[in-house]
Amino acid sequence: METPSDLRYTEDHEWVRLEGSTAVVGITDYAQGELGDVVFVELPKPGTAVEKGSVFGTIEAVKTVADLYAPVSGKVAAVNDGLNDEPETVNRSPYGDGWMVRIEADDVSELETLMDAGAYRTHVGKED
Repeated sequence: METPSDLRYTEDHEWVRLEGSTAVVGITDYAQGELGDVVFVELPKPGTAVEKGSVFGTIEAVKTVADLYAPVSGKVAAVNDGLNDEPETVNRSPYGDGWMVRIEADDVSELETLMDAGAYRTHVGKED
């Protein structure tokens, strides 16, 4: 399981990479592995306001449908439209081309409440 050390993680298996005041968000390698083959991703429109911990979209795999949770509050600045035609990109590249949304964060200090890579690996170990 890949867990990049430069990211922050939620208990719900989203990852966040801060770029200035923009939070790039996707799901973790662990999450995509547990879901299986991703067949559809529903994301909000740019400009949509999101609250930390609230559902911002859904991801559908062969096995199940799961909610996606915002790791920070703010406004959706961009969505990965490439996932409309190739949702399986999430499986191939969860930390790269499989990103989902960019959120213009209201308060970047909210990321301090998220797990670092070591804490996330421990969290995942407790789930298995």
